[in-house]
Amino acid sequence: MKIRQIVFTGIGKAELLSHEESLKPGQVCVKTAISTISSGTERAHITGDLNTSLKGPLKEPDFPRTAGYSSAGVITEVGEGVEGLKPGDRVVVFLGSHKDYNIVPAKKVVKIPDEAVSFDEAAISFIATFPLAAIRKTRLEIGESMLVMGQGLLGQLAVLLAKAAGAVPVIAADPVASRREEALRNGADYALDPFDPDFSSKVKELTGGGANTAVEVTGFGSALDTALDCMAKFGRIALLGCTRDKNFTIDYYRKVHGPGITMIGAHTAARPDYESYPGYFTHKDDILSVLKLCAGKRIDLKRMTGVYYSPADCQEAFSRLINDKNFPIVVQFDWSRLD
Repeated sequence: MKIRQIVFTGIGKAELLSHEESLKPGQVCVKTAISTISSGTERAHITGDLNTSLKGPLKEPDFPRTAGYSSAGVITEVGEGVEGLKPGDRVVVFLGSHKDYNIVPAKKVVKIPDEAVSFDEAAISFIATFPLAAIRKTRLEIGESMLVMGQGLLGQLAVLLAKAAGAVPVIAADPVASRREEALRNGADYALDPFDPDFSSKVKELTGGGANTAVEVTGFGSALDTALDCMAKFGRIALLGCTRDKNFTIDYYRKVHGPGITMIGAHTAARPDYESYPGYFTHKDDILSVLKLCAGKRIDLKRMTGVYYSPADCQEAFSRLINDKNFPIVVQFDWSRLD
């Protein structure tokens, strides 16, 4: 069948291209309703960032590149050997692409268990598992404080989830005032500017001595260094941001070793493939957790949505991503606009 897909064909260039695919045993075909732009990852890919793989940096940009790993839609066909899924099922597709039809292994879809969860929300759920996994890895206890460094999409989701997990207070940090305001709407108890010279002392005052836990989302070494200045003794920091920044130093002896700080790698790939256990959930189990939190009104992803593009306008959307410093927190492609 003919598939239409958004492809990065060069630096700063996005195109909607067509190719042929066929369903194989063990696969399902999902008609995409909504797919979500993951701002940091997709900006890195379309700008030709050389450091986008855990295997190591590239010597030069490689194109074409594809993206769009968090989407939702309806199964139209199932391949031979697929059990528990059928045409008509509403599902999340994870690790797919910005396509009108995603043909993927059945293990890469998760049923949306409640009709109350919209495709808009469901299409964010896989991205939401990134900060969810980071929070799990901090071993946050109810009543402990959490600092979230950076208030892009992942940071805003971390605030929502930290509140749902019982963190008190939840402190959001971002230099952009509009993002701090958004974090407060998403449930942060306080939102501070990390460039304020009194930032660390304010965090310590608000938390009664320092943050018990933190999620560092920015990927900048300076932000991690600042977060360390805010931690309580025996605090735990999850490194969620892709720290490609190598030009920084940390006084590990005084900021990590002495106070007994734990720093945990929280890349979304650092999780079990088949069976969840405390602190480490599979992709599927974390997606289900997010969907259940949405259905149970514990978190509100719907209020974060509302900016949509037709996939035919992908160049406009990605040019905005590259050039607009106020790019919206959530931007989604509405694939029904192609029909």
